Formats: sequence, structure tokens, C-alpha cells
Amino acid sequence: MDLNTITTVAHPQTRAQLPAWTTGDAWLAGGTWLYSEPQDHLRRLIDLTDLRWPALTITDSHLSIAATCTVAQLDGLSCPPDWLAAPLIGQCCRAFLASFKIWKTATVGGNLCMSLPAGPMISLTSALDGVCTIWKAGGGEQNIPVVDFVTGNQSNRLMPGDLLRQIDIPIAALRRRTAFRQISLAPVGRSAALLIGSLDPDGKLTLTITASTVRPVQLSFAKAPDAAALRAAVSEGVTEELYSTDIHGKPIWRKHMTLRLAEEIRGELLGATRP
Repeated sequence: MDLNTITTVAHPQTRAQLPAWTTGDAWLAGGTWLYSEPQDHLRRLIDLTDLRWPALTITDSHLSIAATCTVAQLDGLSCPPDWLAAPLIGQCCRAFLASFKIWKTATVGGNLCMSLPAGPMISLTSALDGVCTIWKAGGGEQNIPVVDFVTGNQSNRLMPGDLLRQIDIPIAALRRRTAFRQISLAPVGRSAALLIGSLDPDGKLTLTITASTVRPVQLSFAKAPDAAALRAAVSEGVTEELYSTDIHGKPIWRKHMTLRLAEEIRGELLGATRP
């Protein structure tokens, strides 16, 4: 899609060179959504490419994912053998309703900032206790857990001019056992429910619910829940208005699948069977 209202493209190379944000500006990273439909309200693009952020950085405590890291780069990460949660990366990358061509351009940060219920990078990073680092428009930084960053369908905590810099995932989260469940109405369709469970060495079970809900919902259990306790927690934690509704699934069906997939995850991680 040609963006014929754009009159300027800025190419900052450092944070100090980022131009003052004005009405009609947009950040440009992968641009897979930006160029997918008319953007008549835009006048200037601020291209983040020349900032040259390292896509992926592993430290003793965190995996840092730059907002400009592409899906292909994340999928290609070679993970240490003790990262038991590593399969989630490939599973969530393949939950995209996108071709391999899009993978090479679409960015992790872009998926978070679009804040669609079915954004699989939201699912991945929220389930692994990811924390967003945001460069504030007025200076300084703000850290927000991914589970709190997305607030609804295409809404999040960013203010005009704020820039998502990176997402940090604790190494401890990557060492947990995990279970992944996803379902769509069509064989190759947008996720209607995507749930991820993780189990700490101390037995704490965490369930992250996405796609079926307009924002991520995370439930934690200090001790192993039985089927009834899990169902009650999901029913209480995901109120009716949180279930998403569109052509990819009605709320009543999404709720049914959320409960079903949650029980499957409980069974996989705890070795439980349905009563």
C-alpha cells in the first residue's frame, strides 16, 4: 500500500536524534501492518532501522529482545539446553497468521504494539514474565510487565511519542517446564484461543490466557489445582466482557475452548487426569 500522504522519513541513529513527536508521526520498524492499509492521517515516518539495536542479547539474568527483532530472528535463536521453555518460541512464531516472507520483516515489538488479542508475541512474552522497557516521549524509561502492557483490543500503555525499546525475559522463566495449546476456527486461521502453562521447580503453576481474551490474563496457583479449582479460577479470572468476539470465534465458544485447553495444560504439566 502506497502511503502517499507521507512527506518526510526521519532516520535517527541514536536516541538523542529521535525527533520531537508531533501529530501525524508514526514509528516504522517492520511496517507489515503500516503498509497494509491506507494511513491518511500520517505525515512523517520515523524509521528505527538505523538505531541498529541488537536483535537478541543473552545475559546471566535475561534474554533481551529488541523491539525491532524480527520474527525470523527470534525463531532462529539457538537456545541453551537448560531452557526447557525454548519450544514455546517456535510454537508462538508458528501461531502467526503470516507467511515466512512476513516473518523476515514483522517485528516482535510491532506485534506487541498492535495489541491484537491474537498477537502470538504477546502470548509468548507475557507467559515468560516479559517486561517492556519503554522510552518515554519526555525522557526517561518505564518498565511494564507485558501482561499489564496490553490493556485491550488494539490498546496498550503507550502514550503518544513513547517508544517500545525492548522486552526482557528472565532466564528463570525460560528454565520452566511449559505446555502450549492453540486453536483456530480454520486449519490455518487466526488464533481464537492460545494458552500457555508453566511449572516452577517449586510446583507453582502459572496459566496465561490470550487470543480468546482482549488482553492477557494470567492466573497463578501456589499448589497444584484440581480440575474443579482450575475451572473456578478461570471462570472468576476471565469475566464475560474479557472474551473477544469477531469472525474468528464467538465468546461462548472461546470460553468453552479456554476451559478445555486450560484443563489439557493442567493434565500435561501435573500428570493429572480428568475426573
